[in-house]
Amino acid sequence: MEIYNTLTRRKEIFQPREPGKVYMYVCGPTTYNYIHLGNARPLVFFDTVRRYLTYKGYDVLYVQNFTDVDDKIINRAREEGEDPLSLARKYIDEYYKDADALNVRRADRHPRVSGHMPDIVRVVEELVQNGSAYEVDGDVYFEVRKFPGYGKLSGRSLEDMQAGARVEVDTRKRDPMDFALWKAAKPGEPSWDSPWGAGRPGWHIECSVMSLKYLGPGFDIHGGGYDLVFPHHENEIAQSEAATGKPFVRYWMHNGFITVKEEKMSKSLGNFFLVRDILAKFSPEVVRFFLLSTHYRSPLDFDDEKLAAAGRGLERIRTSIRLLREALAREEEMKGGAEGQGEAGPGPAEASAKGVQTAASLKAALDEMKASFESAMDDDFNTALAISVIFDLAREVNSFVRQLGAKVSLSEKEALQKAQDLFNSFNEVTGIFKVDPAGRIILEDAAAEESGLTEGLLSLIIDIRQEARKRKDWATADRIRDGLKELGIILEDTPRGVRWKKQG
Repeated sequence: MEIYNTLTRRKEIFQPREPGKVYMYVCGPTTYNYIHLGNARPLVFFDTVRRYLTYKGYDVLYVQNFTDVDDKIINRAREEGEDPLSLARKYIDEYYKDADALNVRRADRHPRVSGHMPDIVRVVEELVQNGSAYEVDGDVYFEVRKFPGYGKLSGRSLEDMQAGARVEVDTRKRDPMDFALWKAAKPGEPSWDSPWGAGRPGWHIECSVMSLKYLGPGFDIHGGGYDLVFPHHENEIAQSEAATGKPFVRYWMHNGFITVKEEKMSKSLGNFFLVRDILAKFSPEVVRFFLLSTHYRSPLDFDDEKLAAAGRGLERIRTSIRLLREALAREEEMKGGAEGQGEAGPGPAEASAKGVQTAASLKAALDEMKASFESAMDDDFNTALAISVIFDLAREVNSFVRQLGAKVSLSEKEALQKAQDLFNSFNEVTGIFKVDPAGRIILEDAAAEESGLTEGLLSLIIDIRQEARKRKDWATADRIRDGLKELGIILEDTPRGVRWKKQG
């Protein structure tokens, strides 16, 4: 398995700190609002990373924090006339609703900043004592020039970063790039006791302390969005390694930006989308599928049509699983000896021989697809390529099921069962479908409601087309037929009426 390491800017063979175990930390949301699509991408992707590592046999300890003490939370609470910690708790609860909908598994630990103040104060004290940090009027700053490796994650020199940074001028700092580890309390803000007086931590020290507490120095994977490379993760490295004297993280992973019409999603541009609003229009399965449809390090361009296309793709996979289940439910044909005597039509030996050959071919294809899926995921978690293998599986299953008779042979059932197991394995990694307590892929719920609406709308559209045909308005009839075909719906005019099916 190879992982692209932001620290070294190349793919590296994955070698965890301890054989068979993976220690993994991912930056969670700052809880002052509902999560947006930019939050959702790392949540879904790193959940998939964790799933695949588990699939590969690793024992994964997964930690994802909540930043519940922050300027944004304080400002939002002031606007709403609410206690900042109460506001944060509310949005943590709302986070779980959206994350659960997106089939994101709970982390092994979800530490909150507010629950780790003694740990944070202790680490800041260590940094002051070893000369890496200094106190001014109740504020404590990390002195970046005391850390020789500063800039190694972002690949920029301190001078370049200082020239390009929008740093608030503070003449009390020894260097404009020095960053806050502890902030003196201001009136009306939450605060905690410390050796420097009442105050609260800076943003960067929070993640360092929580990750080191639960995973220890030199843990395996630290993940987050690309926007966190600088300053957040750069500062995490500096303060963590200055405090421990040891390497902080082995592999740094960062997902690309979400764009909207090829512009970075941001509040200032007005192209900012909350997951809650998107889920009002599209199923969470479709949103997750869409987020995994592009390699995680590439930008992902968002619009409704791309989500609709993802929905059509997901439906093709769902349809294949349904056909597979229907085929598995067929009665097994009688073979050999007295049980096979007296059957009409082709002899059972001939049918069975044909079935064995076809089943054997499918089984061989399934083995190849399993290898291809794992190869894609082993290559820096290429979910886009892995999903293309799931489509290959769907096509193979559809082709195989179409040639089956009313009854299936034992070898055909074995091949079908193997295909179903492979769907389950692929889904265990990607999480594109939820599963029931028995591990069976759930194909209904929201999808069934959408299917009912789809059938009703199609029935109405077909009636309108039939009326146009009666009026000999062939242009309108053809436009409806061709338009539906572009959307993946095929109309078939038969002596018994119009039938429709989804393009497979």
